Amino acid sequence: MAETLEITSSGSGIPLVFIHGWGFNSGIWQPLVEQFTDLFTVITIDLPGFGKNAGKAPADYSLEAIAAQVQTAVGRPAIYAGWSLGGLVATEIALNEPQQVLGLVTIASSPCFIEKADWPGIKGKLLSGFHLQLADNIENTIENFLKIQAMGSPHLRQDLKEIHRLLMTYPLPERKTLDDSLSLLETCDRRERLADIGCPFLRLYGRNDVLVPKSIYPMMEPLAPQSEVLVFEGASHAPFISHQQEFCRQLKNWLVKHYR
Repeated sequence: MAETLEITSSGSGIPLVFIHGWGFNSGIWQPLVEQFTDLFTVITIDLPGFGKNAGKAPADYSLEAIAAQVQTAVGRPAIYAGWSLGGLVATEIALNEPQQVLGLVTIASSPCFIEKADWPGIKGKLLSGFHLQLADNIENTIENFLKIQAMGSPHLRQDLKEIHRLLMTYPLPERKTLDDSLSLLETCDRRERLADIGCPFLRLYGRNDVLVPKSIYPMMEPLAPQSEVLVFEGASHAPFISHQQEFCRQLKNWLVKHYR
């Protein structure tokens, strides 16, 4: 049986859960937490094997197992907001435990991250290269991934510096955790199930994101017609870093509309 994950909670009100992306930890949300604690109980959680939950990865590192661990740790109905890989995890929770999800927010995320004949995304060779780099040097691999994420931002150096600072809130995860979680980006495809999501659903994107390209926006409409979408002009893969004030304002407006 998988170990229960540790969470961090502050504020009061309806729970709002933030889930980080690949290679990161819950420290990435530090600048945002205080922006929402006046209205919500803000919960940040490290994915299994990351941050405070290092050593708590399941033997079966599947999307289903990870989502189940996260939902069990939260333990009550909540709004889930997930960035990148975290968005995929949040989506899985909404699909498998709909009674536990009051709302879903995906941030620079995709139901299918890998490029396919009928779908734009990350080229398979790029992710294969990261697997090989992990075997050689974990820190360099993550640094290279950070650079790709910040590409397209109008203040790239500033974003990189801030993202790196937040990343180092906790020690880097082990290679196996990084390998296993990277495989989720390569193999998971939830496109056909998105229409089943019945709770309020918001999709947030950065227009200049090279990992989740803008060409998927119109392709998502028939897959999730019930969802709402907001695009941050000039932002790349981390709009909550590069466009923090606008991001918080837009997200809070949407949350207040649906939950206050």
